Amino acid sequence: MADLPKQCEVVVIGGGVIGCSVAYHLAQAGFSEVVLLERQQLTSGTTWHAAGLVGQLRTSINMTKLAKYTSELYRGLEEETGQATGYRQCGSVSIAATSERFEELKRSASMARVFDLEVNVVDVDQIGEMYPLINTADLHGGIHIPSDGYANAVDITQALAKGARSDGVEIFQNTLVTEILRDGDRVTGVVTENGTINADHVVICGGMWSRDLAATIGVNLPLHACEHYYVLFESVNGLHPDLPVLRDYDACTYYKYDAGKLLVGAFEPSAKPWGMDGIAEDFCFDEIAGDFDHFEPVLHDAMARLPALQEAGIQKFFCGPESFTPDVRYHIGKAPELENCWVSAGLNSIGLQSAGGIGKVMAEWIRNGYPPVDLWEVDVRRNMPFQGNRKYLRERVSESLGLLYATHFPFRQYETARGVRKSAIHDRLVARGACHGEAFGWERPNWYAPAGIEPLYEYSYGRQNWFEYSAAEHLAVREHVGLFDQSSFAKFRLEGRDALKVLSPVCANDVDVEPGRIIYTQWLNERGGIEADLTVTRVAEDVFMVVTAAETETRDFYWLKQHIPDDANCVLTNVSSAMGVISLMGPRARDLLQSLTPADMSNEAFPFATSREIELGYGLVRASRITFVGELGWELYVPSEFMQSVYDEIVNAGESFGLVHAGYHALNSLRMEKAYRHWSHDITDEDSPLEAGLGFVVRFDKKGGFIGRDALLAQREEGLSRRLLQFRLEDPQPLVYHNEPVWRDGTLVGHITSGAYGHALGSCLGLGYVSVEEGSPPQVALEGAYEIEVAGRRFAAEASLKPLYDPANARIRS
Repeated sequence: MADLPKQCEVVVIGGGVIGCSVAYHLAQAGFSEVVLLERQQLTSGTTWHAAGLVGQLRTSINMTKLAKYTSELYRGLEEETGQATGYRQCGSVSIAATSERFEELKRSASMARVFDLEVNVVDVDQIGEMYPLINTADLHGGIHIPSDGYANAVDITQALAKGARSDGVEIFQNTLVTEILRDGDRVTGVVTENGTINADHVVICGGMWSRDLAATIGVNLPLHACEHYYVLFESVNGLHPDLPVLRDYDACTYYKYDAGKLLVGAFEPSAKPWGMDGIAEDFCFDEIAGDFDHFEPVLHDAMARLPALQEAGIQKFFCGPESFTPDVRYHIGKAPELENCWVSAGLNSIGLQSAGGIGKVMAEWIRNGYPPVDLWEVDVRRNMPFQGNRKYLRERVSESLGLLYATHFPFRQYETARGVRKSAIHDRLVARGACHGEAFGWERPNWYAPAGIEPLYEYSYGRQNWFEYSAAEHLAVREHVGLFDQSSFAKFRLEGRDALKVLSPVCANDVDVEPGRIIYTQWLNERGGIEADLTVTRVAEDVFMVVTAAETETRDFYWLKQHIPDDANCVLTNVSSAMGVISLMGPRARDLLQSLTPADMSNEAFPFATSREIELGYGLVRASRITFVGELGWELYVPSEFMQSVYDEIVNAGESFGLVHAGYHALNSLRMEKAYRHWSHDITDEDSPLEAGLGFVVRFDKKGGFIGRDALLAQREEGLSRRLLQFRLEDPQPLVYHNEPVWRDGTLVGHITSGAYGHALGSCLGLGYVSVEEGSPPQVALEGAYEIEVAGRRFAAEASLKPLYDPANARIRS
């Protein structure tokens, strides 16, 4: 065995298809000193037993782009490396046995138009022609993707490894990493059984071993293994190699030609976690016993779908482990806890069909220091600390596996590992009829059921059972006053004599204001992209409170932390659990609050964007006059131990003011009417404030400047090539959610980033970027006839640069 190098640029831990793809692409990206370490042999963990599907359509645009790149890479990999890959472009057919599934597939086909992936909606007769073996009697239709296919996972991995070696990557098998080295907050290398390697970067691609390895250096990487099943049938009448890959989502099964046999795999709704007590390091090309009784119901459904299986023989019943994540999205990117530590793990059984894209973006991310596209949905920084908890992971991943093939209904809620994080008034809201959803571990009231109605979801792509109840909440906020529990807000406290000096260059807006002022601002990267969208309240000369979304708690905390110099005299503390938040929003919010406090709540004494402590009930609360619904209102930041008594005071007084409890669905529809942007949907690290119509909160001339200023100035000078618009469908019936194509005069010009029904405006609304001629005036974006495509149909839409509801902001300043 060759000696390990003492020093390199990047160490990749793990020799599965992900690790080999990362190493291959690092070499392609120009890294000359890359070392890949595999504890046993290449592919020996889970890659070797992958079913080999290479599908491209995902539930979002950027994820589909990565899968599409993977398919394109595999197409030419054999010719490039001389290593057989077993890649076959046979196409795929996905079928729908319910009308709701067919709706989902048609919406997916529409989304695919945005990035030029050919996805054809097909009827039942066409499905029968493409796949004669199946019973089509109960089908509604499906989609066909001609460029999908399958490959041999072991051969693909070996081809990537061969390509990597030819570009100078050193690969060492039978080399177990026993320790990742660190110096303070930076990774410095690895220790193996065969020696130590100092490295500038370490990438953890260890599959189902990754969580425990990452935990040794304080990195949170939530994933857990589950049993994963497939069977091989032999002597299947009518089977031939030109059959497309078949996905029967409603029966949780997929079908693939496999060297003269038919492979039938499953993503059953209730999976069996595996490896709860740890996974042996010598686990190598191993199977696990499995449970045929667990798999048998899936098998019966498969035989009903393909009657020929009833006469065929089962050659192999296979069970092997795969790692799954709490939200069924993989983990990639830079670990927030440790500089230059990177991860690519938790592939949820789609490693082969994701590996090419993951390798490409990881290599570019490591090289450039930032992701090449918006990758937030799979960014490791989305994870909360509690999600590394073993009990939580065991319970959640039992559901995660099945969600891959479950219908992706809008607003679908997790059913396992619930009740993790609750606000102090959770039980009181339940008594009021709250139907709680789960978000980042928080139980949050999404809507309220009237008396006599059970607060449970009934899912569909149309108007769900809560639609009218949420509409009533929405209108009550517009006409009277609504109470929202927003305790899930992430809240940070930055204090010390250097607090302003640290915070100012991070914020695009000017936060050097008088104490008691609230500033809405973005945090930008050097390219002018929006890393965070939040408010900063100056509590005192040397104390600031940062309030951001629950979703970005980890990301935003570490973004600010990494911009605090070692010698700065200030401390950043996450105080999210110390305070609950009750928001009172609506034209009668002032009247209600004034009845409960001696503080002067008048517009003159308490103007918009002001924050101060007031007496309320027996406590002191911080009242911040700000809004995300477009009405007069206050967010009340209440010490956790006072939440219940303050809530009781408000509710007891609220009846005479028309107080209504409102949930997050109403919050979303209200913000859509005001065209308020939502980070991770409407604004991301790819989008600038100028493109997003947020230039009014950028202070180019503030003292000391800010991160991203030069990029924004250059963009302003060159002119914009895309703008964010608000759309209102003329037809009040269709519903848009996100990713629907936007057409202008018959030309595809963009897609919807978020959508919701505007109950006060009487139609569905959407936000979306559209391409415009570079440097053209803003009004040019409104020219032409706009249409939004929903499940293959186009609907006329009104476009606007300004909010369609209260464009002058008169109501919030009243």
